[in-house]
Amino acid sequence: MATAQRAAEHLDVLIIGAGVSGIGSAYHLQQQHPERSFAVLERNPEHGGTWWTHRYPGARSDSDLFTYGYRFKPWRGASIASAQEIRKYLTDVIEENNLAQYIRYRHQMVAANWCSTEQHWQVTVQQLDSGAEITITCQFLWLCQGYYDHDKPYMPSWPGMDAFQGRIVHPQHWPQDLDYRDKRVVVIGSGATAATLIPAMAPDAAHVTMLQRSPTFFLSRPKRHPLEEPLRELNIPDEWVHEILRRAHIAQSTKVAHMGAEDPEALRKRLLDDIRARLPEGFEVEKHFNPGYRPWQQRIAVVPDGDMFEAISSGKASVVTDGIERFDAQGIVLQSGERIDADIIVSATGFNLKLFDDVPFSVDGESVDFSQRVPYRGVMINGLPNMAYVMGYFRFGWTLRVELVSDWVCRMLSHLDATGKRSVTASLRPQDADMVLQPWCDASNFNPGYITRSQHRMHSSGDREPWTHLHDYDHDRDTLPQASLQEDVLVYR
Repeated sequence: MATAQRAAEHLDVLIIGAGVSGIGSAYHLQQQHPERSFAVLERNPEHGGTWWTHRYPGARSDSDLFTYGYRFKPWRGASIASAQEIRKYLTDVIEENNLAQYIRYRHQMVAANWCSTEQHWQVTVQQLDSGAEITITCQFLWLCQGYYDHDKPYMPSWPGMDAFQGRIVHPQHWPQDLDYRDKRVVVIGSGATAATLIPAMAPDAAHVTMLQRSPTFFLSRPKRHPLEEPLRELNIPDEWVHEILRRAHIAQSTKVAHMGAEDPEALRKRLLDDIRARLPEGFEVEKHFNPGYRPWQQRIAVVPDGDMFEAISSGKASVVTDGIERFDAQGIVLQSGERIDADIIVSATGFNLKLFDDVPFSVDGESVDFSQRVPYRGVMINGLPNMAYVMGYFRFGWTLRVELVSDWVCRMLSHLDATGKRSVTASLRPQDADMVLQPWCDASNFNPGYITRSQHRMHSSGDREPWTHLHDYDHDRDTLPQASLQEDVLVYR
């Protein structure tokens, strides 16, 4: 049972989350505003966020680490890294910059109220180990929780699941005692998680089947960029190598993203031709790897060195494209009437979104309905003073957005100091009164299942600038650093 609340502690800045967003934000705040008091609250017992949660075989990033890593911390490994390598990188950032003193583990924000009289946030925090609730007030609230629901992944229900005599698991809650050696494994799903699990499990399993309702686009990339070895041979500083490779990966991602929008059929052909070259002659590439949507309308899953296709070519893995009729004692009966026998079924069916961890927000005690709110440049939410959030990119490395937002927040804090103001609020103008609220994510731009089934849980979007978001990095890197802190939508007190 929760104990009585203690007297409030006051901080200049409160950061929520100690994953890649929170750690990066804390670094930039410490570097650019060393005079400010701050803390980082993390609900888990360790840092890492997604990389602490995801412990399934082969867990890795399919974004390159030269852009998923920070601009200030050179990455020295392969472009595609494992969850363990990423957590080690984050650990090094914490240790090298003395950030551990600011991180409070097993602390979860459970409510937040802006008090206009005091011009600060009142944040209710639960200390999860003791159950005690405390209050922290802060001038500025910085939300870095990401958008995953770490507790409840997306797990569909199929008829007959209770009849299955094997084991059913979801990658987000991977049981560490799961022994899949010499077992028949069915992985339901075809996204990045499935593409990771299949080559990781195939060597030890009897066989791994990827069962997909519909295909996904895949892009094979080398684990190391072709420029890396020549650059290393020049014996130049790691910082130079990191920056050059970072720019090379950004240029590559930009080219593919633009091609997906401007010439999608050419990109489709390129992707399918590459897959066809990696699989045995006669493999039904069109059936299993040619989606009905255009490339980058859903995420293109990266396959490092084509490892998933190697597993398929070796005969240790296979692909089935069909719907599920039902489960039975021995496996899965398909809508075609065929069946797949299995000892273990992995539901790699994705995740659910949570906006700001579903924490109730209020302003002067009045509840905030985020579905009726819009973003200001993807940094603030209209009507909520002194609050910024980090939401990364779909088509580029998440951390590129972390650093753009960090620079903007630190610039804003300096502006508040310089003008003697205590708060800033992104506020709708009179000419915005007729603005039509649109879904958080335009389906014609990006429409994977985790987005379409979670739209109602997210904030809305406006139909004009600066009330839109989800731009790509090549847009934001030019606009956000140049955005005026004096524009008419920003109201200071």
